[in-house]
Amino acid sequence: MKSDNKLIGAGLLTAITASLCCITPVLALIAGTSGIASTFSWIEPFRPYLIGLTILVLGFAWYKKLKPRKEIDCDCETDEKPKFIQSKKFLRIVTVFAIVMLAFPYYSEIFYPNTEKQIIVVDKSDIKTTEFKISGMTCASCEEHVNHEVNKLNGIVNSRASYENGNAIIEFDKTKTNKTEIEKAINSTGYKVTDKKEN
Repeated sequence: MKSDNKLIGAGLLTAITASLCCITPVLALIAGTSGIASTFSWIEPFRPYLIGLTILVLGFAWYKKLKPRKEIDCDCETDEKPKFIQSKKFLRIVTVFAIVMLAFPYYSEIFYPNTEKQIIVVDKSDIKTTEFKISGMTCASCEEHVNHEVNKLNGIVNSRASYENGNAIIEFDKTKTNKTEIEKAINSTGYKVTDKKEN
């Protein structure tokens, strides 16, 4: 029974660890400490292995829980109800929680407030588009975090961060903000601007 508890604990731990790189930006936003957003981005390359390990561990825990027990001839009382932590119900809860954690990158954007604002452009020649190369982004949650911080600035027309391309393409009104302010906003998330070029 103790080995079952260890399996369940290990499954839970690997599921949380696999999602840590994507959960941290949301937690940073909620806590108001943007700079810690990229703290666990180093975990991203290990995410597929952690997901596999979570599935294996929880699969083995379910196998042990569902496999028929061998009957032992004895006159002792064996109809003792298992503790909640050793029950199938608890394993179900842990499994659902693990699935929710592993799927977090796919629905993390719902936790970010809508930063769209009404933009009034007086002169189209004042609109500039700049591509910022960014290191450290690993998932959609990172993209949302960068977009959220950039959109706090006045004069941002559009912000499109991409973790896959490692960049953010930002349209802005040069009379209201500039590349330096945008770079500061991106760097405040914990991800770093490595290069920038006008399009």
